[in-house]
Amino acid sequence: MQETLAINSDYKRSLFNSLELFRGVNPDDVQKLLARCDRRDLAEGEQLLSPHEKNEHVFVVLSGSVNVHVGSPDASAIATMESGECVGEMSIIEDRDPSAFVIGAEATHLLVIHQSILWEMVDASHAFAKNLLVVLSERVRSHNRVIANNFGELKKFERHATTDALTGLANRHAMAETFPRLIAHCVENDEPVSMMMIDIDDFKQFNDLFGHIAGDRALSAVSKILRTQFRPRDLLVRYGGDEFAVLLPAVTAEQAKVVGERVRQSVCGETGDSSDSLIQIPLRISMGVAELEAQGTLDSLIRAADKALYRAKHAGRNTVSL
Repeated sequence: MQETLAINSDYKRSLFNSLELFRGVNPDDVQKLLARCDRRDLAEGEQLLSPHEKNEHVFVVLSGSVNVHVGSPDASAIATMESGECVGEMSIIEDRDPSAFVIGAEATHLLVIHQSILWEMVDASHAFAKNLLVVLSERVRSHNRVIANNFGELKKFERHATTDALTGLANRHAMAETFPRLIAHCVENDEPVSMMMIDIDDFKQFNDLFGHIAGDRALSAVSKILRTQFRPRDLLVRYGGDEFAVLLPAVTAEQAKVVGERVRQSVCGETGDSSDSLIQIPLRISMGVAELEAQGTLDSLIRAADKALYRAKHAGRNTVSL
């Protein structure tokens, strides 16, 4: 009986030494706490952790492996955690949502330690506490290496997150970042600032008639024309669907209406210059213009420009309205 107990004890120590959190830990110190932990089977491709979802557990990989992805679950894995390693500890220590997606790389069996039990293990075993500190310090070093090695990819991801893939214009995410700064600059310098909302008339019917591929090509063509019609300091974005938004600093609503009429003529092919028109394509645009009022905000300016666009649509389309 004593020999059997000795074998079991050696086996436990061998098993513990294969797990980074339990290396050198006396099994007896944490045995009762381990009995309160859960087990979980994770399938290949199944998501374990993700940003914006609260995590309250540390997951120890008993067999199999998991991949770590930054930015998107479809992005290339930046790390693979294999048998003996753990995930989830950083979000508990920092008391915030996970910073990455963790997904099963294969069928994986996990030990699940709730955060309350984790802290009890820290109190119960100095070796466990030391191992946790080692894991955390390695994670910080690893994160720094990933940032250094993948800086170009991270910048590429950031650029894609603010750029519309079809037109190459800035998107609404970029708009939320840049428009308020330019508005604040104009207010600080006591300059007017106007917004123009641009919508392609009857675009749904265009798609139904010519197909979505032609619709995408038309959106791309309109965006190219719009790029040529505004100053470098004006901010042009694809607001969504067939709608565009432009912020015009140091421009009053009346001045913006004049600009809008020139833009409308260019898109509709009324300029007589086929190099910057869609004269071969039956497209027309409606435009709503509004100027920032005293104490106004980006939201109030968008609402005012939207209302002006609504008036342009109800005035027969293919027009610019204040």
